Amino acid sequence: MELNGVTIDDTYAEAFPTWVARPIITAVTEEWAYKAAVEAVGFATSTIGCPAEAGIDCFVSPDETPDGRPGYAIMICASKKKLKEQVVERLAECILTAPTTAVFDGLSDVVAEVPEKLPVKLHFFGDGYEEERKVGGRTVWAIPIMEGEYIGEEEFGAVKGVAGGNFFIMGENQMAALTAAQAAVDAISGVCGVITPFPGGIVASGSKVGSKKYKFMGASTNEAYCPTLREKVEGSKVPEGVKAVYEIVIDGVDEDSIKTAMAEGIRAATKVPGVKFISAGNFGGSLGPFKFDLKDVLADYL
Repeated sequence: MELNGVTIDDTYAEAFPTWVARPIITAVTEEWAYKAAVEAVGFATSTIGCPAEAGIDCFVSPDETPDGRPGYAIMICASKKKLKEQVVERLAECILTAPTTAVFDGLSDVVAEVPEKLPVKLHFFGDGYEEERKVGGRTVWAIPIMEGEYIGEEEFGAVKGVAGGNFFIMGENQMAALTAAQAAVDAISGVCGVITPFPGGIVASGSKVGSKKYKFMGASTNEAYCPTLREKVEGSKVPEGVKAVYEIVIDGVDEDSIKTAMAEGIRAATKVPGVKFISAGNFGGSLGPFKFDLKDVLADYL
């Protein structure tokens, strides 16, 4: 298969279940909302070593937020057991502390049904001086703080989503592959209900489950996709002429959102000169039950 002259591997991406919350952070300006959002999704690239996977979903315009201010929707993904703790800690330590911020639940904007609600009792920080109010028809708490007041909802929806949708971009040199990866992330940013949780949305060090040599490692380098090992390992999956491989990992509220994001990202990447090959990562079902065949994802474009 080919798309825009780039070979598409006949393979699939394997993904696994996760639980997702989607707070919307607003502030006096878009810049301050963005700064707070960036802080709130820190240290959350991979559940291999992070307590959650998180990222910025999209900008939310003032006419779409409860308080009429610019905002950013973020997504926090974790196991059901860990999700509440992660939402509480990230809002308390990164949003409550940020200038001019307010927080509202944004999950119902991207899913039809919200099966779970997470109670987030930040109002106790007000030490008895807090009070309930209505903002945009929503019940919120106003907490007195040094700059004035913090406004926030205290129930956040949670839904069972999908983590680990992915594809690999292989280029004739590092800059071609990196430029294509950046184009892919930019295209995916236009899809609501998904995040690309790694730095800048791009994975430079894709991994495999476990380790061949070090049994204490839960994950290790994916040698089959390392260009410098192409002539050294049996079964290398790096095509001739490829000098760099980047992985794009996508978490989403459902399978359709992952599929749409993969399609948009791959299409954008294949338009960049120097891209030679598109593939995806899977582990024969050992990672998770979701399977995204590249040929099906790209059916409308091939």
